[in-house]
Amino acid sequence: MNNEILGATYRIEPLDRQAGRDAFTCGVEPLDRYLRQQASQDARRGFAAVFVVVEQQSAEIRGYFTLSMAGVPVTVIPPELRARMPRYPSVPAIRLGRLAVTLSARGRGLGKFLLFDAMDRALHNEVAWSTFIVDAKDEAARKFYLQYGFLGLLDDPDHLYLPRATVKAACAS
Repeated sequence: MNNEILGATYRIEPLDRQAGRDAFTCGVEPLDRYLRQQASQDARRGFAAVFVVVEQQSAEIRGYFTLSMAGVPVTVIPPELRARMPRYPSVPAIRLGRLAVTLSARGRGLGKFLLFDAMDRALHNEVAWSTFIVDAKDEAARKFYLQYGFLGLLDDPDHLYLPRATVKAACAS
């Protein structure tokens, strides 16, 4: 399913007071619990921008993601990327903190839709950043990100990144 069809079926909006958060189930308890209990507080306090994907017809939440600013220690950046960077102790980054899709919406391309929306929002942010990072929660999440070209940082195989230029190219196509 392409993004045009998904865009006609779903809308992505900042988390507000949407009903149905308690019914959200992605199959990963920490991600379910986060949306139900902590997401509103994180958004309100400025720790994360939380976006939900809502099904147009039913108004039910089918997924969500969070974005926040981050710094990545330059020592965990692969040498080939580090060689082109200023000599700062950390690299400015945007962190995709969480991404989840309900079990009932799996297999419809919604995860990709959310990922690309998150990357597009990062590109349109006026704050400087050079790396888009994510911490894969498990092997399935790791495989998901790897299929979109994410690379491993040197500190942990589940700590993944895309250079800004790669994000820009992916969102342009």
